[in-house]
Amino acid sequence: MQANVIRVFFLGFSAGIPIMLVFSTLSIWLEEAGVQRSSIGFFSWITLVYAFKWVWAPVVDRWSLPVLAPLFGRRRSWLLLSQVCLVMAIASMGMIDPQSHLAQMAVAALVVAFCSATQDIVIDAFRIESGETRQQGAMAASYMVGYRLAMIVATAGTLLLATYFQTDSTLYQYASWRWAYFAIACVMLVGIVATLSSPEPEEIQVTESLTPQPRNWIKKLYYSLIQPVIDLFERFKWITLILLILICTYRISDIVMGVMANVFYIDMGYTKQDIAAMSKTFGVVMTLLGAFFAGGLINRFGILKILLSGAILSAVTNILFIYLSQSEPSLLLLGTVIAVDNLSAGIAMAALIGFLSSITNKEFTATQYAWLSSAMLLLPKFLGGFSGVWLESLGYTHFFTMTALIGIPAIMCILYLIKKDWVPTKR
Repeated sequence: MQANVIRVFFLGFSAGIPIMLVFSTLSIWLEEAGVQRSSIGFFSWITLVYAFKWVWAPVVDRWSLPVLAPLFGRRRSWLLLSQVCLVMAIASMGMIDPQSHLAQMAVAALVVAFCSATQDIVIDAFRIESGETRQQGAMAASYMVGYRLAMIVATAGTLLLATYFQTDSTLYQYASWRWAYFAIACVMLVGIVATLSSPEPEEIQVTESLTPQPRNWIKKLYYSLIQPVIDLFERFKWITLILLILICTYRISDIVMGVMANVFYIDMGYTKQDIAAMSKTFGVVMTLLGAFFAGGLINRFGILKILLSGAILSAVTNILFIYLSQSEPSLLLLGTVIAVDNLSAGIAMAALIGFLSSITNKEFTATQYAWLSSAMLLLPKFLGGFSGVWLESLGYTHFFTMTALIGIPAIMCILYLIKKDWVPTKR
């Protein structure tokens, strides 16, 4: 295996750690600390930072950092800065007890999310610029494997560490979570080592202007924010509205339900070890398996039919959680529900990525895809913030029913496109 492909694996690992620490794993910590479910739901809004990273991406892309850039190069200096900040920010989360300092925890988690999103911006550019065209597939696959492995470490690994440091499983012990987050902060050193051992991409020159002319920034702003949207309406006319509704609502069932998933598992009597093994390890494997199956299914049946299947499965599998909520704790039952749910999620996500790619104009590849992927997350993440409020007022049965029903708009949009035999036009 080529050296640049291996380096991208470790950078992918570095990218996959932080997001789980401010989303999935943190929700379990907050639940154990006795934080209200409504507040846990609002914490999910922190991940909206990832949906807005296109806002400061031009700055990261164009500006060279003083002092660091001459030493390490433009891309590596931004990578190193974001990774060092991540280590400190994750460690700062471990120094805060959410039971008594919830607001401070929110600020620390927000800093982690911002630094993580910045790291993602640089890694994407670094990956594309560090390999030849024929290597991009291998490098993307290497990145995803590293990313998914890191998700297991940041979820299952953190939960197991918190359990290991816990001296009394019947009581909330802040110290166990503190040491677990400290340990994961140290794991982030893998990314720093990968950055220091990687050569700067040859295309990036440190001598480029640090202060672009105002006119260039105005043109870049127009090109990044306005022209990609105009292009969509020029190509798809009024169908663009159907596409936007579809994109904005496609993942809504999974994301709104997913915010409360860890809280649900704990309420049902499952331990951190159970959640680590079933949801955070086995579940991730099933998601990868679903994505693998989706590739072959799309080639055989077409993108819209698999997109429809993914939307239906994502909604229907939420109903399985109703049965789980009304049953006695059973690892076999938990594993079965998680297997079906994550397999469906893998199919749905792979289909959606393929769909977004199919309607993206190559003239605006980065900017237009950033817009579309942001639209994919904004509404679901925003509504997900209210999931705790809805759960407290509805209870699990009605909550899971609601999360299934809100997936209907996406299904209706796909059915309409299939009926019209719609095919995306590209330039």
